[in-house]
Amino acid sequence: MSDAYRDFHLQPIAGEWREGASERCNEVTNPFDGSSLLSIRLATCEDLDTAFVAAERAQSEWAATPPAERSALLHRVVAIFDARKEEIVDWLIRESGSTRLKANVEWGAARGITLEAASMPGRVHGMTLPSNVPGKENRVYRNPLGVVGVISPWNFPLHLSQRSIAPALALGNAVVVKPASDTPVTGGLLLARIFEEAGLPEGLLSVVVGAGSEIGDAFVEHRVPRLISFTGSTQVGRGIGRIASGGEHIKKVSLELGGNSPFVVLDDADLDQAVNAAAMGKFLHQGQICMAVNRIIVAENLYDVFVERFVEKVKGLRVGDPDDMATVVGPVINAKQREGLEAKIATARKEGATVLLEGEIQGQLVPPHVFGDVTADMEISREEIFGPLVGIQRARDEAHALELANGTEYGLSSAVFSGDLARGLRFAQGIKAGMTHVNDMPVNDEAHVPFGGEKNSGLGRFNGDWAIEEFTTDHWVSVQQTPRAYPF
Repeated sequence: MSDAYRDFHLQPIAGEWREGASERCNEVTNPFDGSSLLSIRLATCEDLDTAFVAAERAQSEWAATPPAERSALLHRVVAIFDARKEEIVDWLIRESGSTRLKANVEWGAARGITLEAASMPGRVHGMTLPSNVPGKENRVYRNPLGVVGVISPWNFPLHLSQRSIAPALALGNAVVVKPASDTPVTGGLLLARIFEEAGLPEGLLSVVVGAGSEIGDAFVEHRVPRLISFTGSTQVGRGIGRIASGGEHIKKVSLELGGNSPFVVLDDADLDQAVNAAAMGKFLHQGQICMAVNRIIVAENLYDVFVERFVEKVKGLRVGDPDDMATVVGPVINAKQREGLEAKIATARKEGATVLLEGEIQGQLVPPHVFGDVTADMEISREEIFGPLVGIQRARDEAHALELANGTEYGLSSAVFSGDLARGLRFAQGIKAGMTHVNDMPVNDEAHVPFGGEKNSGLGRFNGDWAIEEFTTDHWVSVQQTPRAYPF
């Protein structure tokens, strides 16, 4: 690993790599073995202001840059992703506890949205519209918003930062990123280094690593950003929405929040495929994915055989060192996350769920826990799990399965398995969610299709043309070509 991609104790603020001004430091550790990765002095509100003001100053010139030049820069970023793949994957494994499989998936997703973003500068277009006023022409211009503030999470830090950073920059915006404290490198610092190597002008991308308690509200309240792009919990998202809409400086928000994905197995499903998809969709990255299978809902006549096959499948998943190619379930991100999962396991037992599979928790390694006879009122069904735990519910019939699937405040991703594609499609259209997959797991993301949720799972859409909508704004300009007669 090159020195530039090894040492990340400094932050890129307003075009300069320097320490944060806080007296406090953030110690970043490996979730698997607890070893220290780096210590970084935190940013303050003053650092944040410096970053936003510099972004505002640099953005106008960047927006005036020809689309082909912005596109070329994104293509250089893709080339660096390719050249430095193993370094990026290594950081994901060590910092976020990603298994090697998941790290490669995330690298590919981040690369994919970067490549998609490279095409966006040439896809922005306005329009002309007729007018009811004689001699008038209406023109609608699509312009960059200005400065975008990105707050990203720790579970897919590289991709969930890059899916906002890359389109925002491609479309002529400047960006300031606040990554999660657990993953400041893969959530921001590493990407800043890549964009710098690709030749991004100074000031257009700053990363502020700071405590949410100190700079979180200030990040959203600041006068400069016109959009706050946030991925994280529904609880925090609600607070961001309130500040953005009710503060002194009103701004747009893109919120990708919590999920409670149903995985429905109808009575004509291919059980082998359903079992394989459920295992992958639940245990990839230890279930720490907003789209992960949260509830398995099985037709009553298939319940027993599904449970038998699913438990047998999950028993064979290797738990351990995420750097081992054979490992499927690595460590959860931190001790707080582990403690929360331990509490959910205890509650599931107390509420009467049947333990179908369990294992000994060692450090931050939580082996798969599978519960049967789960009902809709149990906590393991009602709440987002974000870990390698899952409950299986019985559905009396198709209507009951749909009722169970929709019985949640969330509506991010979902899945249904059926041997009849037309039936599966009808069922999918009845699910109240932003994304539903027929005969596939709910963990899906493609750079050119819309990603986002309904209900308490968020606002707005990422990817493709939907990202262009999110990161730009319309400006109506009318041109009165002949003198207009006014009534007075």
